[in-house]
Amino acid sequence: MKELKAAVVGTGWVSGEHMAAYQANPHTRLVAVCGRTRESAERKLREYGFEAKIYTELEEMLRREKPDILSICTPNHLHASQTILSARAGVNLIIEKPVALTEEELSAMLKAVRESSVKTLVSFVLHWNPLLMIIDALLKDNAIGKIYYGEVDYYHGIGPWYKQYWWNIKKEIGGSSLLSAGCHAVDALLWFMKEKPVEVFAYSTRSANASFDRYEYDPTSVTLIRFENGSIGKVTSSLDCKTPYIFNIGLFGSLGTIRNNQLFSHKLTGQTGYATIPTILPDSGDVTHHPFEGEVNHLVDCLLNNRKPFPDIEDTSLTHRLIFAADTAAATGKPQKISP
Repeated sequence: MKELKAAVVGTGWVSGEHMAAYQANPHTRLVAVCGRTRESAERKLREYGFEAKIYTELEEMLRREKPDILSICTPNHLHASQTILSARAGVNLIIEKPVALTEEELSAMLKAVRESSVKTLVSFVLHWNPLLMIIDALLKDNAIGKIYYGEVDYYHGIGPWYKQYWWNIKKEIGGSSLLSAGCHAVDALLWFMKEKPVEVFAYSTRSANASFDRYEYDPTSVTLIRFENGSIGKVTSSLDCKTPYIFNIGLFGSLGTIRNNQLFSHKLTGQTGYATIPTILPDSGDVTHHPFEGEVNHLVDCLLNNRKPFPDIEDTSLTHRLIFAADTAAATGKPQKISP
């Protein structure tokens, strides 16, 4: 049984989920953790009850440990430089979203990954959520025909009660509402629509709630998308909402409709109302709605069998370019073409 050496850089909440996923996979062994300080890495390992070598410099960890896989779980503004450094060292990567905050960063990352031929997986972890996997299967079975309108919405108030809040509020780190978190919704919409987006328009705003007044960018945005085949889509992203987490999915096709876990389909003869699929939703609160084990297992399988991971940095480059265009549209009040 081949064993792959895994390492993690970053010691926030999400890094622990990556560590646990590596520990659970029979083909991987967690060998090292890199933190901003030694104490932060020690705390994270102690919290999960894991053992691994500790580093405070990523370059040193890569040189000494030579991991097969690295999870990049640091704040957003560090993803680009750490991806480039690791790719050049020949390390396969799981990159937390967003992978980049600018077009320039994204282009440099793509260049480094292409030149090194490492495999990447972008941590749009909802690809392994049961509901989204069911929807993907339904669409492949032509359950609702050709989609002409789709919407996916992300509502999650990220306030001072989250450790992430204190760096997420900064434009140079958090980026925007879509880059920070709403990118999950953009990714899901593009996954389901399977059409090339060509133009976007967006508005942004903010709540009057004082819990969110430190955001350096508008925490709420609405983005309208036109696709090459004439279909349209919409994504709402709100980080300053006062509501439990909501992840809405609406897909309207020529032969039926999907609304979250409800289906109205031409394949269900005699159907008079929506059929409800009992499953785990992204916003159900079930611990498996963020299935990091599925994500790690997928990359490991791709490495062992030389398959292309999905979604990798190439797949998600369009997601990020759409977001860059949407943020520009919100700032200028003008529609924006999406760069190919």
